[in-house]
Amino acid sequence: MVLGALILYMIYSDFNFAQLWKPLREMNLYWFALSTFFGIMSHVLRGWRWRVALEPLGYNPSASVSVYSIFIAYAANLVIPRVGEVSRCVVLEQYEKVPFAQSLGTVVAERALDTLMVVLLTVTAVCLQWPVFCRFLTDAGFGSGNNSFFASAGGWAVVLLSVAAVLVLLYFLIRKMAFWQKIKVFISNFSVGLLFLKKTKRWWLFVIETVGIWFCYFMQFYLCFFCFPFSSQLSFFAGLLLFVAGSIAVVVPTPNGAGPWHFAVISIMMLYGVSTNDASVFALIVHCTQTLLVALLGIYALFMLQIRQYIKKRI
Repeated sequence: MVLGALILYMIYSDFNFAQLWKPLREMNLYWFALSTFFGIMSHVLRGWRWRVALEPLGYNPSASVSVYSIFIAYAANLVIPRVGEVSRCVVLEQYEKVPFAQSLGTVVAERALDTLMVVLLTVTAVCLQWPVFCRFLTDAGFGSGNNSFFASAGGWAVVLLSVAAVLVLLYFLIRKMAFWQKIKVFISNFSVGLLFLKKTKRWWLFVIETVGIWFCYFMQFYLCFFCFPFSSQLSFFAGLLLFVAGSIAVVVPTPNGAGPWHFAVISIMMLYGVSTNDASVFALIVHCTQTLLVALLGIYALFMLQIRQYIKKRI
């Protein structure tokens, strides 16, 4: 959170926030509503896909709880980045009695496939927009290389050795702990969840829903172009490059990618001829509205789960 705030401060330190009112008043609400619809559907599809992942393990959670768990997961990430994957497993265990370790294993497998989707989209976008991508790398400072620590073999060796040393240390610390047997049971259950794709009979549905999730993600972002006059002329392929850049930026552990996402979107929009001011306005409004949507969906899910629990007790 501190890192995100620092990057946002660096980006918007000279920005006049009063100028946000005009684009907000003139924003095309039709395209905004359509973008919001795709944003909600991306979460709904993710919840449905999770049910398919859990079927081979013998669990069939309700569609509503699965979707609510996704809403809560994304909202939780706004508070503590990366905690959402754990929180949705906790929700499913609490309301549908699905073992935490096995559901977490399916989440990791899901994320591996999502990473593959990001890689495929990135390769496609970079190939289609290669000149723009090269200019972005140069402007971002990756073109010089000679003075970069990571450009040297020695720098990479230090990093890799440090990571290896930490992993070895953690391994021996865990071996010394009294609850090692419990951890081994957890890992065993986790592995069962991780290998669900080998057992699923509806792998085709899982693939379709995966494609659908990323299509909705992209449409949620791309349709925002048409909300403002200064971005409506940007092409589909420009949207694809901006989208993958933003998707990669949210890997940085800040709330909803705040900071790195803004930097990536603003930098690339400028390469397409959008002014710094307009690009800053776009990034700020789009990110804020999408973050607000995530928060509201999380609150809605918590409320609906409480209602569901209350009705269940009364029956």
